Amino acid sequence: MPAPKPEDCALIAHVEPEDLTPRQVRAELHALLDGRARLRPAGEAKNDPDGLLASHRPQSKVRLFDGHFWVTDMFHDEYLNFLVAYVGLGSRPERIRSIYPRIFYKDSSLVWRVASHFIWEADEHWIGKGDVRWEQRQDGEYLTSAEETTNLPYEMQSALDLISRRRKSRYDPDIVPQVLRRGGRRRTHPFADFTTPRKKAEERAQINAGKPVARFRKAGVPDSLVFTKGFEPDFRQGLVEVQTSGSRLYGGELEKYRFLSTNRQIQYQVVSSPTHVFVNHPQTLTTELMSYGTRTLDVHGDDDAFLPGFEYHFYDDSTDPPELYSQIPAGFAGVVGDPDPERADASPWLDRLPVVQEFRRVVLGQKP
Repeated sequence: MPAPKPEDCALIAHVEPEDLTPRQVRAELHALLDGRARLRPAGEAKNDPDGLLASHRPQSKVRLFDGHFWVTDMFHDEYLNFLVAYVGLGSRPERIRSIYPRIFYKDSSLVWRVASHFIWEADEHWIGKGDVRWEQRQDGEYLTSAEETTNLPYEMQSALDLISRRRKSRYDPDIVPQVLRRGGRRRTHPFADFTTPRKKAEERAQINAGKPVARFRKAGVPDSLVFTKGFEPDFRQGLVEVQTSGSRLYGGELEKYRFLSTNRQIQYQVVSSPTHVFVNHPQTLTTELMSYGTRTLDVHGDDDAFLPGFEYHFYDDSTDPPELYSQIPAGFAGVVGDPDPERADASPWLDRLPVVQEFRRVVLGQKP
């Protein structure tokens, strides 16, 4: 399978919200909807799309490739902090025919993601995390979410950070079902509007012939991490941009670095804070986006190479006896429950990864 063609890729830095007032943002969106474009919510608001737009009005706009994103201020409910984004695809606004409301949220990796669907039951509240894959473990094969498939492009992450800080978040416990399609209790996999564009993209091209760009020679041994030659992050000459942000979870001010791989086919985001350094899952440089705002083409790699600074690690009380659920390799969970009772510090694992050690040495100038 060939790699993406150069004409299907682009290197872009410093994407910012467009210089428009909230009134101008809304006027542009309404002009499209008064013309040939249609607002197409996936959730309960499909019966009243105008009501959704009236109650959750966009205040900012971001443009990336052929993607147009009209974005609200921040909202929150008991489980999620999020933006509502209206996504349209077209080389020019007048070419857009469909506009899709989506939920953009930030997870513990500090990456903005899009929710693919949701499950709300009496005892379960779960946001769909994109495509799925079968994962082989010691006790069998499991269907798991490939969470990186919901990561929004790294190029627009800092713009969403800026938008999220413009005004105080408002409480809204009802909007998620309005925007997202509801799945059944056992529906881990997303719906066809998420999976079909991705399948078509993989039929045309793949990164590293669809094989992982990062893997461990020995499971559970962080020092054994290796990258396929050419796909390792280039910490010496591959810097694209550095964005300053902040996080109470990670000790205050932090920096998000974006690096190219040495072969310039993919990109990495590295988060550096007073307490942690971790590498987020790599992305392509391809320009094709789908209606969720994400890229259609993935980069495959071992999840344990791209853990965030805090990861799930808790005992599941729904089983008898309670079972440990952990996304940190066995034996490497740090402090548990501070600040989140369901998460543990992943630093004991992260700080032994060769890629993190190289970043600290080359970029931060720290000694081993």
